[in-house]
Amino acid sequence: MDISLRITEYKDVPQIMKIVSAAQSFLASMHVNQWTNGYPSEKDIRADIDRNESYVLVDISKEENKTDSNIMAFSMFSFREEPTYKRIYKGNWLSSELYLVVHRMSVSPTYRKKGVAEYFLRCAENIAAKNGAKSIRIDTHNDNMPMRNLLLKLNYEYCGIIYLANGDERLAYEKLIKIG
Repeated sequence: MDISLRITEYKDVPQIMKIVSAAQSFLASMHVNQWTNGYPSEKDIRADIDRNESYVLVDISKEENKTDSNIMAFSMFSFREEPTYKRIYKGNWLSSELYLVVHRMSVSPTYRKKGVAEYFLRCAENIAAKNGAKSIRIDTHNDNMPMRNLLLKLNYEYCGIIYLANGDERLAYEKLIKIG
C-alpha cells in the first residue's frame, strides 16, 4: 500500500461523504451516538477545505484507476483555538501552549483495521511539530471504543471532559509533541 497525505480538494467531497455515511452506519451499529443528525455535513467538509484544514490520505496505487475510490481517510487538522476546549471538566489539559486539534477523522471501510488511522495521527503529529505546536488535542464519544483504544495505543492521555456547542459530552485527550 502506497500512501500519500495531501490537502483535500473539492473534487474529493463525494468520496468523503461516502466515508462519512459508512462511518455513521458503523457507529450506529455499535450503538455509539456520535456523528448523528447529519453531522458532519457536506457544508462542514467544504468549510474545512475553505480554511485549508482538511486532509486526505490517498492510496497512490489506485490513483490511475478512476473507477475505484482512492481516498483512504480524511480529517480536519487546525491550529485555531477550539472554543469547546476552553473549559475542561474533571481534569486538565497537559499544556497551555499552541496545539493542533484533530476533528472529523474517519477511515474508509476498505482500509479499516490496516493501520490507516494510526498513520493519519502520526501525520498530524508531524504537522504539529513542523508548525511549533506543543501538543495535539482530540475528543471522542465515551462509547467510541475503537477511537479511545487507538488514542491510548498512541500515548494520548485522557485529560477530562469537554462539552460540544450542542451540550453533548466528549472525552478529551492530548498528546505532547516532541520537537526535534
